Amino acid sequence: MSTDIKIVAYVEESEFDTVLTGSEEKVVVVDFTATWCGPCRLISPLMDQLAQEYKGRAKVVKIDVDSNKPIFKKFGLRSIPAVLIFKDGTLAETIVGVSPYEDFSNAVQKLLEGVST
Repeated sequence: MSTDIKIVAYVEESEFDTVLTGSEEKVVVVDFTATWCGPCRLISPLMDQLAQEYKGRAKVVKIDVDSNKPIFKKFGLRSIPAVLIFKDGTLAETIVGVSPYEDFSNAVQKLLEGVST
């Protein structure tokens, strides 16, 4: 596995709708994070793992809340880390705080099972 590139890319608010609706993957995981957030650093490797496990089936991206405050507020979020999981462009699951990998994986799996391929 190459470590040269980040597995999970950061997206800006201006790209958000395109990521949700223009992605080949029907399930999109959005990690709202910040560089100063200690708990966010704890789930960052989990997001990388999720991206690897569901590569080609689910897209995982990050949004820096410091430079994208309006979108953070749009979803009524007040604390980070916050992981929002969308299916077909619609918010389907919200996980706030540090959670075990299984919580993220199970949420994605549940949504994928409802996706016809």
